[in-house]
Amino acid sequence: MSIKRILVTGGAGFVGSHLCERLVAQGHDVICLDNFFTSQKFNVEHLLDHRNFELIRHDVTHPFWLEVDEIYNLACPAAPGHYQYNPIKTMKTSVMGAINVLGMAKRCNAKVLQASTSEVYGDPDVHPQPESYRGNVNPIGTRACYDEGKRAAETLFFDYHRSNGVNIRVIRIFNTYGPRMHPFDGRVVSNFIRQAIQGEEITIFGDGSQTRSFCYVDDLVEGIIRMMNGPDSFVGPVNLGNPNEFTIKQLAEHVVELAGGGAGFVHKPLPSDDPTQRQPDISLAKANLDNWEPSIQLKEGLKKTIEYFRSINMDDFRAPTPNY
Repeated sequence: MSIKRILVTGGAGFVGSHLCERLVAQGHDVICLDNFFTSQKFNVEHLLDHRNFELIRHDVTHPFWLEVDEIYNLACPAAPGHYQYNPIKTMKTSVMGAINVLGMAKRCNAKVLQASTSEVYGDPDVHPQPESYRGNVNPIGTRACYDEGKRAAETLFFDYHRSNGVNIRVIRIFNTYGPRMHPFDGRVVSNFIRQAIQGEEITIFGDGSQTRSFCYVDDLVEGIIRMMNGPDSFVGPVNLGNPNEFTIKQLAEHVVELAGGGAGFVHKPLPSDDPTQRQPDISLAKANLDNWEPSIQLKEGLKKTIEYFRSINMDDFRAPTPNY
């Protein structure tokens, strides 16, 4: 295996830190670039003494110049409370960040992967969602800064690919969970676990009948790396997620069962434009990524995530925004 110089933007985030860890273990020279808006140095602290790991504090909305062979573009707040806190900055991160990494990839002749999202499908009226589905997104809604920002980034990736021959990959990530989730990131898994182990009421938005599919982070990272290392003839977009579907109420019940605690359930109004269904069709990934599919199922992954949450001191973390 040849050693590569690899840039991971958003590399100190939840998914990014696991990706950096895998790439460092493989012996590559890894540059982690992050502005620490919703991430923390804590996630990559264990990598700082590795001679093939470098950490740079920088915001992808501003240009940067590095010499690299591959780029994984993961930089963007991903939880609704955080990306809605500063929606204009969220859009800038997706669009200007994409332009900056694509410009670098063009100059360096580097391969570049865009971490897009299942949110490009909006509130889908096709179920499960295949990559051919063009989505049902409200372009002026409160979630549009993220949904449309990611859609615009995909457009930029394919335009650079067609116009300039940039070697791209595009993945669409569905709900992912696991160790190193920020306890105040506002996502449903971290919310439920934090509330359960602290003996609080479990907050369910809506009646809990809306569905999600939850992918353990190790499975996702394996899919991401396979996509980057796959043939240049397959650039995506490709769905990466666990196709097993659960209601939010079922997730809450699993967390209470495994974590204990909790003080019952409390229901709050469903947020604007919150999707009622979310389930990936991963046929394309299985066909093109060496038969990739998730191997860690929900209860096993929740146990590992709960263990992590019990191992950290919640007082060492602060909510990145007031909206969590």
